[in-house]
Amino acid sequence: MGNQSLGETLSGSSLLAAGLRTNLDKLKRRGLDEAFVSSIDDLTKGIGALNAEQEALKSRLKEKTAEVEAAVGQLKGKVSEAKKVIKLEILQSGWKEFGISDVR
Repeated sequence: MGNQSLGETLSGSSLLAAGLRTNLDKLKRRGLDEAFVSSIDDLTKGIGALNAEQEALKSRLKEKTAEVEAAVGQLKGKVSEAKKVIKLEILQSGWKEFGISDVR
C-alpha cells in the first residue's frame, strides 16, 4: 500500500476484507480464514479511530497555538510599553536594572 493516503489505505483495506470474506471458501486452503479477515477489519477500524483522535488533537493544538500567540502578542505589547516609559523616566545608566540593554 505504497504512497496512498491514510483514507485510501483504510478504504482499500475495507474493500479487501469484504472481498476476502465473500471468497473465503476459495482462500481457506491458502491459510486465510475468518480470523485473518476479522483482524484486517479490527485494524482498519482501530486505525480509523486513532486517526479521528489524532485529527481532534491537531485541532486542539491549533487552538492552543492561537491562544499562546495571542498571549505572547499581549506580553510583547506590555513589555514595549514598559520599556518606553522606563526610557523616558530613567537614565540610560539605570536601564540594566530592568534588563534593557538597548541604546536610545
